[in-house]
Amino acid sequence: MDRDPRHAGALLIAALTLVLAACSAGSPSAAPAPSTPAPSTPAPSTTPAPSTPAPSTPAVSLPTVPAAPSLSDTGATPAPDWLGTRELPVGPAGWPEARVTPAELRDRRIVTTDYLPPPADGAFHATVGLVSPAIQRRSTWSADCPVALSDLRYLTVGFRGFDGRPHTGELIVHRTVARDVVAVFGRLFAAGFPIERMRVTSPADVTAPPTGDGNTTAAFVCRPIRGRTTWSAHAYGLAIDVNPFQNPYTSGKRVLPELATAYLDRGRHLPGMITADGPVAAAFRSIGWTWGGGWSSPTDLMHFSSTGH
Repeated sequence: MDRDPRHAGALLIAALTLVLAACSAGSPSAAPAPSTPAPSTPAPSTTPAPSTPAPSTPAVSLPTVPAAPSLSDTGATPAPDWLGTRELPVGPAGWPEARVTPAELRDRRIVTTDYLPPPADGAFHATVGLVSPAIQRRSTWSADCPVALSDLRYLTVGFRGFDGRPHTGELIVHRTVARDVVAVFGRLFAAGFPIERMRVTSPADVTAPPTGDGNTTAAFVCRPIRGRTTWSAHAYGLAIDVNPFQNPYTSGKRVLPELATAYLDRGRHLPGMITADGPVAAAFRSIGWTWGGGWSSPTDLMHFSSTGH
C-alpha cells in the first residue's frame, strides 16, 4: 500500500522539533562577559583641610576711665536754689557790707555744672589758642583795654571739681604766660585740688548786682585795681583768682565775696582753701608768680599774679 506524502512531512517536522529542543536543553547558557568595574571616585574626605590663619589684628588698649566717685564720698552737694539771686544792699561806704555765711555755704562743696565737655578719659587735657571773635564778644576785652587782643590766649584746662570728677574750664591769659598757666593747672589736677567753676568773665558778670556768693576761678578781666584808677594785673591777663569764696579778699572791714566771712578763719583747712604750704601756692611759685595771701593790706587769698600786684 502507498504512504500519504502529507503524513511524511508532518513526521519530519516533528522530528526536527525534538532535535532542536534537545540541543537547547543540553547546551549551557552563555556566561555573561565579566564586567570591568568602572574606576571609583573616592568619597570626599570628612577631615577638614588645615585652614590658613587670618592675619591677626593687634589688640587696642583703651584707656581706663576711673569710676566717678559718689557724691556721698566727696561731700559735694547741689547748689542752693537761691545761689546768685539774693541781691545785697549797698552800705554807707558805697559797697555791700560783709555778712554771716549762710549755713549751706560754711563748708562749700558745690557740684560743678559743665559748660564745656569734660574729659572723656578722665585725664588732664589743655589747649592754647587765639581769642576768637566769639570768645572776645563774651569777654570784657575792648579796644580801651591796656592789652592787645592779639597778645591774649584762650585756654581750656582740666580741673577736679568738689564732686571729685574731672571737668574742663576756660581762661584768657597773656600769651607770655599761657604755657606756664597750663602747667600750674596740670599740677593742681594731679594733686586733686578742687575747683568749683572756671569761666571767662563776661561784661554781665562785672555789672551784675552783688550777691556775695560767687566762686568763679578766672583770669583776664579788663578792670582797674580795686579802689584805684590804675589797671589791675587781671587787665593784662597776668593774674588768676582761684576759688574766691573759699579764699576771700579782705581790706579793713571789706570782704569779697561778702558772704564768705566763714572762710576768714584759715585754721579750718576745708577743701578748696589755699594755704602757704599747699599745692596751689607751690604750683604758682614754681612759675615765679606771687600769692596775694602773703600781703598784709589788702590780703587777697584768691589772687596770684606774675607782676606781684
